[in-house]
Amino acid sequence: MKIRQSDASAITVVITGGARGIGFGLALEFLKRGAAVMISSRGVQSLDAGLERLRTASGSVRVYGQLCEVSDPIQVQHLWDVSLRQFGKVDIWINNAGLGQAQCPLDQLPDETIDSICATNITGALYGCKTALAGMKQQKQGAIYNMEGLGSSGGLIVGMTVYGASKRALAYITDSLAKEAKGSSVLVGALRPGMTATDLITAEYRDRPDEWNKVRKIFNILSDTVETIAPWLVEHMLTNKKNGVRFTWLTGAKAAWRFMSSPFVKRQIYPDTL
Repeated sequence: MKIRQSDASAITVVITGGARGIGFGLALEFLKRGAAVMISSRGVQSLDAGLERLRTASGSVRVYGQLCEVSDPIQVQHLWDVSLRQFGKVDIWINNAGLGQAQCPLDQLPDETIDSICATNITGALYGCKTALAGMKQQKQGAIYNMEGLGSSGGLIVGMTVYGASKRALAYITDSLAKEAKGSSVLVGALRPGMTATDLITAEYRDRPDEWNKVRKIFNILSDTVETIAPWLVEHMLTNKKNGVRFTWLTGAKAAWRFMSSPFVKRQIYPDTL
């Protein structure tokens, strides 16, 4: 589904977890290009605040919101139905909703944290894929993108077992769904923004200054802002016409260069204290 930027006003987009973070950044960029956007959140306050910020920042009134707990298939189907009634079609569906974790040994991680991460990052993505694929097959067009992350490519970081496993599973889901969609008019792909400076990262280290000091230097080397990454991802989604693609912002070569140049190039993405 290749779309010229001038035609973006005809595009409709659904972004789960779009009230903040990288999802918010994607929504804002789509709106700036004239698209109509539906975001979801599982909290009323978060959803209302996200909608207000998007309308103010974009100057667009073509943004809508729907409460949705992505681990509940009934709510995910309702999100699709509401979007279809509002737009008449859904061109792009982005499974962005996700939960993170601070680095922590698995045997010290609370059970409820494990349950929440898996329910949102894996089960939620599966329901999103299932719902969007069925709907897009019926409307005979559309594109589904999963927000992959740490662990998706097989890399390991000690203390990130649950989050990394959830994103590794998401990579499998993406590849498998792309095969299922092959030959249809639906495209399936993945977004890999790399380490993005959002609350998904910083929230886990608030009130933990010692741990933050240990990781802040590396995070500054590898991270980029939402404002830098979102336009690049949106441009690639709008111009994509291939099934099974991955749009990777932080490539291995780019990461290696940043580490090599870090003694000479100081990147200040995060504050010294949270």
